[in-house]
Amino acid sequence: MSQQVVNIRQAKRAGARLVIGLSGISGSGKTKTGLLLAYGLANGNGSKVGFLDTENRRGSLYADNDLYSMVQQQLGLAQPAEPFLIADLDAPHSPQRYTDAILAFQNAGVEVLVIDSVSHEWEGIGGCEEIAERGAVRGSKDWKTAKAEHKKFMNTLLASNMHIIVCLRAREKVKYEKIGGKTEVIPQGILPVCEKNFMFELTASMMMWDGGKSRDVVKSSGVEAILGEVGQAQGYLTADTGRQIRAWVDGGEFLDPDVEAARNHLRSISEQGMDAYRTAWGKMAKKVRDALMADGSHESLKLAAEAFDKAKVAGQPGGEELDELNKELGVA
Repeated sequence: MSQQVVNIRQAKRAGARLVIGLSGISGSGKTKTGLLLAYGLANGNGSKVGFLDTENRRGSLYADNDLYSMVQQQLGLAQPAEPFLIADLDAPHSPQRYTDAILAFQNAGVEVLVIDSVSHEWEGIGGCEEIAERGAVRGSKDWKTAKAEHKKFMNTLLASNMHIIVCLRAREKVKYEKIGGKTEVIPQGILPVCEKNFMFELTASMMMWDGGKSRDVVKSSGVEAILGEVGQAQGYLTADTGRQIRAWVDGGEFLDPDVEAARNHLRSISEQGMDAYRTAWGKMAKKVRDALMADGSHESLKLAAEAFDKAKVAGQPGGEELDELNKELGVA
């Protein structure tokens, strides 16, 4: 008898967790915009907003009355917003350290996390490009290992129990082509610094310009009416924009928050294998376990944990078997 690898159910907008990408050059307004969106998504509750800072404590510069008063005005609060929670992620900026930091904020009860910046995960000290360089053999970079580490980071990002807003650096890129026997430099425009598919794997993503005055939407799944259609040039994003997105998410079917938090926690834990999964499962309340068994989540997540173990034993983290499972589960 075949095992139920996936949990098939009627499609409903319920329990959605969004990952939104904001990319831009220095001064494009992505950090401040990310914080305003986060406050809106948290309904103005600063104690539920987290900020993971990889930019040498630059995020702390926004922890002032100007930001809190702006949130108050945009959301119509009775008083300035409370301060947000912040933590620094110093080098090395490996995918695993990003993963550990995300889980730390999740375990702290944060509902909306801003990460500034995710670009270090790809090209920073200890990031994927350095992982590939470090494992090079006879001039051939070890992209298999680097991409496997990146894939695990993406699993955590997309399976988190939090809404996550990721800020990315951007710069002008070029490519070199042989034309008429000469090497020509071909401008590619301003592009985000990240893995090439990263912006398209998120719920929504956009390029920002002019201190947040304008943005170009790259992807906008389900929230086009709020963030804009792909290819459209838009104006400022505010805390009220975040609140509108939160209202859209909450407009779906009501789900028990304890059960949803448990499901998303187990989804994050499953990549650590069955031992970690069993430990996490055993700590959950009986009513939560009963609900997850009843809707089929426990069985499919347990099989995911087993598949991660098999991939590790085979020496193929992120190999073909893991890729196929991720496709079936819809997490990569």
